[in-house]
Amino acid sequence: MKIRKSILADLEQIEAIYEGARAFMRDSGNPSQWKNNHPPQEIVEADIKNGDSYVCVSDDGEILAVFFFTTKPDPTYTEINGAWLNNKPYGVIHRIARKSTPAAKGAGRFCIEWCFRQIQNLRIDTHEDNAPMLVMLNRLGFVRCGIIKLENGEDRVALQKIF
Repeated sequence: MKIRKSILADLEQIEAIYEGARAFMRDSGNPSQWKNNHPPQEIVEADIKNGDSYVCVSDDGEILAVFFFTTKPDPTYTEINGAWLNNKPYGVIHRIARKSTPAAKGAGRFCIEWCFRQIQNLRIDTHEDNAPMLVMLNRLGFVRCGIIKLENGEDRVALQKIF
């Protein structure tokens, strides 16, 4: 597997991965995190145009996963009910999803480990009901730091991993 920046030509495959992820979340007890077709295509396109969208591809070029990554501060992480592990510059991961195929097994972990190699201070958030993601983040060494509020007022579990 390898990571590369997403391009607009990837959009159809990325949208299919997000649709599969929404179905997986609904089926695994998390029906409200990505409701209403989140993330909308406009956000995905903006992520690509801004250079913050990445895909994980197999050795033969198949797109297995997609995620947003930046080292710019996230405004929703300014206030936290709890405490971040530090206040040093950090990377942010959002909108991570993978195909539900055998070939994509381990792609989520691969993406997060790639991000950690870029900056060894990562922050991420997820819905309290996203048990599969919370288990993976725990296994990867992320620490639960508290609760943040999204722009729409919804709560999210905030986690951080530092070197």
